[in-house]
Amino acid sequence: MKSNLSKNLKVLLQCIVVIVLLNLIGGLVYKRFDLTQDKRYTLSEATVKLLEQVENPIIIDVFLEGKFPGEFRRLQLETRQLLEEFELVNSNVKFQFVNPLDEANGSEEVLNELVQYGIKPVSITVNDKGTQTQQVVLPWAIVSRGEKASKVQLLKNMLGANTEEKVLTSVQHLEYAFIDAIQKVIKEKQKKIAVLRGNDELEDVYIADLLLSLKESYYIAPFTLDSVASNPVKTLNELKEYDLTLIAKPHKNFTDKQIQVVDQYIVSGGKAIFMLDQVQADFDSLRATGNMLAYAKDQSLGEMLFKYGVRINPVLVKDEIGAPIKLAIGKQGSETQYGDFIWKFSPFVYPEGKHPIIKNIEGVKFDFVSPIDTLKNNIAKTVLLQSSKYSSTVGTPIEISLDVLNEQVGPEVYEGKGNYILGVLLEGDFRSVFQNRVLPFQMSDFKEKGLQNKIIVFSDGNLAKNQLDQRGAPMELGYDKWTNKLYGNKELLMNSVDFLLDDSGLIQLRTKEVRFPMMDKVKVYQNYTKIQMLALILPILIVVIFSIVFLVLKKRIFEKK
Repeated sequence: MKSNLSKNLKVLLQCIVVIVLLNLIGGLVYKRFDLTQDKRYTLSEATVKLLEQVENPIIIDVFLEGKFPGEFRRLQLETRQLLEEFELVNSNVKFQFVNPLDEANGSEEVLNELVQYGIKPVSITVNDKGTQTQQVVLPWAIVSRGEKASKVQLLKNMLGANTEEKVLTSVQHLEYAFIDAIQKVIKEKQKKIAVLRGNDELEDVYIADLLLSLKESYYIAPFTLDSVASNPVKTLNELKEYDLTLIAKPHKNFTDKQIQVVDQYIVSGGKAIFMLDQVQADFDSLRATGNMLAYAKDQSLGEMLFKYGVRINPVLVKDEIGAPIKLAIGKQGSETQYGDFIWKFSPFVYPEGKHPIIKNIEGVKFDFVSPIDTLKNNIAKTVLLQSSKYSSTVGTPIEISLDVLNEQVGPEVYEGKGNYILGVLLEGDFRSVFQNRVLPFQMSDFKEKGLQNKIIVFSDGNLAKNQLDQRGAPMELGYDKWTNKLYGNKELLMNSVDFLLDDSGLIQLRTKEVRFPMMDKVKVYQNYTKIQMLALILPILIVVIFSIVFLVLKKRIFEKK
């Protein structure tokens, strides 16, 4: 007995020593292992590099505290685990989950302040054993450092998607969303964006929301080409000081000198986003009169874009998968009654590719858009957006009326048609349109061929146009006040700018994919009692089995002794 006791004491002592040593080593050396199949808890190198640059404390307030249905608990858990990883990389990153809807925190006053800041609550339907209730949640976070702050939208808007699909897409977007916000509060603006003026482009009030959003990360300034006529070389040198140029729906033709300025800016490495209409058509005039004449127009940029490898055709895309419009259909008493109709000249496009510009964004709404042809040359072309397979083209000039709403066609009409390109990314060594030609104005450093560069071309000038409210104030880009729907136009253009100006590789985080199984609620409701009993009895049964096995083994050991 004494021998056995000493052996047991020795084993116990050895166990204690091993445990103490493991704890000491664990305190000095910390390592976590990501055993998930999709490596969802493994931060990218770009993320780690940015987090290591955080020298002053950053506070992240997450408004997902409270009891939520299963899908939002998943979003809450994934958000918490991601921020824990951030905190492990740099202890200056602090986060907390708060519930602004808690009455103890003065919920009404706090909620009003958040709404004014642009944080809008979401009403969700909670299904509990067949019973539906409404619950208000705030799937947002605020990243702040000192007086600088940036908001983070945790739940992405997706038209037609259920909550589970939205959560899955949102989880894939979390790392980029938080890192983008952190970058905004720790880094000073460096890149500069020029908004081209002088050719009757969209007025500032109609692109105000896009400009205000870009202003958080970039310097924004209007740039007029009026001075090209008197001093084109000076104008070009001034434009070269900007990293990117936005060209949004010009109506007037560009002169040869202006084209040379834009061309040499791009060949010299300047980024650009073109949003061009090749057909004159306006839905506001159609709404007012019931019909309009659509005709081809030209901004004189076609030859330059042709040299770069694309051509915008002066026809319109007509798509069966169009965005809804609201029109008056009659009166009931003194009140006007409205109905929703699908407008085929406003293609509604859900991006299907995996490019970081379009990955996980909401569907995009176009208005009177034209198809883009890609041409063979040395420039690489990535199709970003295209119409559905149930689309065709309509030549111009043509009179368009609201009678098209009553048009009935079958799928056979679209055989061999459809999938027209509406947006394309061009990357490569751009060659000047004035190569081997007489220059509109002489310059000592004219370049026929440039270095590696990239531009984006969209065949819809209204892509960046926001609507105005009753007071004439700009509304959020992508929001349609007539149908109360929010489209992904803003996210598309923000991603486009970020991709063109991103030097850190953070935009690539948008391609991250996360896969996790979601619970089948129908089966859960059908077998609710069975699952409840199983969850109650199974743990007890496992403990009983282990106890019996332990007692049997113990008895056999003592019998041998």
